[in-house]
Amino acid sequence: MSYTLADVLPSVAASFGLADPNRLGLEPNRDVVLLLIDGLGAELLARHTDIAPTLAARVTHTLTAGFPATTATSLASLALGAPCATHGIIGYSFALPDTGGRRLFNSLTWRLDAATGADAREEFPPERVQQRTSRLQDLAAHGVEVHYVIPVFQRTSGLTRAVFRAAGTMHPAATLEEVRDGILDVATHSDARPRFAYAYFSELDATGHLCGPESEQWLTVLRDVDAFVAGLLSDLPPTCTLLITGDHGMIHADNVIDLDARSRLHDGVHLIAGEARVRHAYLDRPAALPDVLAAWSDELATHARVVTREQALDEHWFGPTPPQPVIADRIGDLLAVAEGRSVLVCPAREPLESTLIGHHGAWTADEQLVPLISGVSTRS
Repeated sequence: MSYTLADVLPSVAASFGLADPNRLGLEPNRDVVLLLIDGLGAELLARHTDIAPTLAARVTHTLTAGFPATTATSLASLALGAPCATHGIIGYSFALPDTGGRRLFNSLTWRLDAATGADAREEFPPERVQQRTSRLQDLAAHGVEVHYVIPVFQRTSGLTRAVFRAAGTMHPAATLEEVRDGILDVATHSDARPRFAYAYFSELDATGHLCGPESEQWLTVLRDVDAFVAGLLSDLPPTCTLLITGDHGMIHADNVIDLDARSRLHDGVHLIAGEARVRHAYLDRPAALPDVLAAWSDELATHARVVTREQALDEHWFGPTPPQPVIADRIGDLLAVAEGRSVLVCPAREPLESTLIGHHGAWTADEQLVPLISGVSTRS
């Protein structure tokens, strides 16, 4: 049976007594903490069980992140219990309608034109871009107390407002020690009212991007995360279940394709969005589609699979249910999905992203598969 990130919170809700499918078979407990380790791929973990024995021994399911395998999309799928064809956060960056036509929008940083561009929260309010109720809101309505163990900046970020949505108690945390303290603050109480906490740690992903997944630096962070989890499980009360997952895995880029340097790729193209493993091309005019498709297919023949939006939707890339028109319009007229270890970079608009070593987003198992790890107190 196949499971996805979108199955996690419905199963948590079912364990709290909501009328949801408990596809993952989670056992009821007073409290649940869901810790997301950014960049924790199942294949990466499976290759390094010696480095992370605590995590590896407690994997209960392997989940598919969903397409594209990128943080903003995965967090939305997790928080909303739905794939991106439903929630509409269809990638790292994509086009949104603007007075001048289409405007590039970065959903991770909630900024315009680039990851470091103008703040988009006023022009594109998060609650309007993504309008669905989150599963955290459902938990709160059911009487579950909601907590966040996250970096301070995330509390009011556009992405948090768009996909988590529920008010809750904040426990500021960026380091593993701060995450540990925040989780223990949530779980150590005598109230009868149940609690749910979403916790987040970013360093594994950041190290993979900068140094490469499975580099010595990356393995050091993985070892630290494993030791942190082992210690946390010895300190948690038995009334709390700890769930751990990732938002995507990662591959090491070995073949860099500079899209800016290939002039044919820009003929008839208004905007290129996405990220280095998944690109969206938006056209100047619909009639240009055959010529642009031919040019992209030819230029990227050995590096990427190029398809039209219609083909991607016919093949249900973004989820089993067809998206509403407003969401379908966010998808590029063409999509180019990198294959092997190629990356499709745009240095002019993405100078930092184009220098990264580790990437994710596409279809490989290293990118798509994430573990679900379940633990309860080991305290005797």
